[in-house]
Amino acid sequence: MQGVSLGRLLEAVPEHTLRGSASVVVSGYAYDSRAVEGEGMLFAAFEGAARDGHDYIADAVARGAAAIMVSRPIGDDVARGIPVVTVPDCRRALALLARELYGRPETKLRTVGVTGTKGKTTTTHILHYLLNAAGLKSGLVGTAGYTTGAGSVKPAPNTTPEGADLERLFHEMVVNGLTTVVMEVSSHALSLGRTALITFDAAAFTNLGHDHMDFHPDVEHYAHAKSMLFSALRPGAAAVVNEDDPYSALMADTAKRAGARVVAVSLGDGRRCELQVERRITASDVRLFGHGSSFTVADSLTGRSAKIESSLAGAFNVSNTLVALGLAVEMGLDLEWAAEMTRGFSGVRGRFESVNLGQGFSVIVDFAHTPDSLRNVLVAARKLGDGKLISVFGCGGDRDRTKRPRMGAVSRELADFTIVTSDNPRSEEPSAITAEIAAGMGPVDQAWTVILDRRSAIRHAVAMAAPGDVLVIAGKGHETYQIFRDRTIHFDDVEEARQAIGELMKGV
Repeated sequence: MQGVSLGRLLEAVPEHTLRGSASVVVSGYAYDSRAVEGEGMLFAAFEGAARDGHDYIADAVARGAAAIMVSRPIGDDVARGIPVVTVPDCRRALALLARELYGRPETKLRTVGVTGTKGKTTTTHILHYLLNAAGLKSGLVGTAGYTTGAGSVKPAPNTTPEGADLERLFHEMVVNGLTTVVMEVSSHALSLGRTALITFDAAAFTNLGHDHMDFHPDVEHYAHAKSMLFSALRPGAAAVVNEDDPYSALMADTAKRAGARVVAVSLGDGRRCELQVERRITASDVRLFGHGSSFTVADSLTGRSAKIESSLAGAFNVSNTLVALGLAVEMGLDLEWAAEMTRGFSGVRGRFESVNLGQGFSVIVDFAHTPDSLRNVLVAARKLGDGKLISVFGCGGDRDRTKRPRMGAVSRELADFTIVTSDNPRSEEPSAITAEIAAGMGPVDQAWTVILDRRSAIRHAVAMAAPGDVLVIAGKGHETYQIFRDRTIHFDDVEEARQAIGELMKGV
């Protein structure tokens, strides 16, 4: 893209000092020194939990960086004569600079954010599907990838990217003619200010469960982080909250203080919070089947209702659909039309995804990686067959350790047989992670075992499955990699299950 002078860009960064020329032209930026390539690149030295970008300034300069952004002083010998911008917070400053570089693209899009422990990906995908079906060209940002209208899905290093990366994605969306962006907004992103420059036109809350206790000191802090999304709503915006979750009251109160209108969704009449809301979207006559559900959705504002038949299984997906519908009608879509269109939504890769090669048992791959999500998936999977329920799962390394025994206890309670295995161990020893999971499963007996190698665990589970059984492979879902201390390898649970089933059917 066409570059802009550093001095002009810094007009958007209120707290900064500049050493060197302001006339240097900046046409791009990076906070990984290895991404510095071509002319006009500014390198920002982010300080992270594991690495400090200040240690890589020399590498960025050697690669041709046009300017450096830092949050603490560096010597002239390090910068080698190129401009140095010093700011209190490199992340925020780079986001402000990026917004200016790309012409404030977020102001040219309707922005919709969805937060919650579970259901963000499915909810955003349903809404994205409905908006595009209605002719409202929309982008998507979330765990399963970034869709900017360029024809392909970009891999997602983070559920919610850094603020500067969001500006770049928004710019691509605007260039590609999109008018709306639907985003998953994580608690990490909210706490770290990644979305601080966005004023949202609509937001939604799915639920709050046990997760990220390695980042948040307690559940209340976690909930407060989620509520920050609703503080960022513009006056008159829509806030859709799942009233069946008790933390919806916090989200609703926060939204009201921002001047937003609150819409509650609920399964049936069992509302826990009795919120004072402008609109309520409810489901009744809910029927759950092995491979889907049906229910009637009603809108208190219009008095209209519609029948929904969905291919998404589980009560949790009924809630996800209600949240998506609440956002859809607030964005001007017709309820009956949207209800009919949900028939065509086939789901999200790695979210309760069926692997079927004609074998006599069911295999489900799901991203479930919290105690609540694993419980929901196992309960829904039980309905798929009349045989035994087999669970294969692990927990990620360098992440919330407190959930490990709880997930073990859930699988022990609900599954007939559990194989505890490796997930993404990262810097931890896989055996240490599985030991913490096993601590919640009770004494070793015939109901569970540990197989550290994930490929072997999946093959063992497939080999032991009999007609009518249901096998759930949980934890990684759509991911196509496995992260170890010293390497990252290609690994896809769906591919592994297909290969194991294929070999079983061929008698290999």
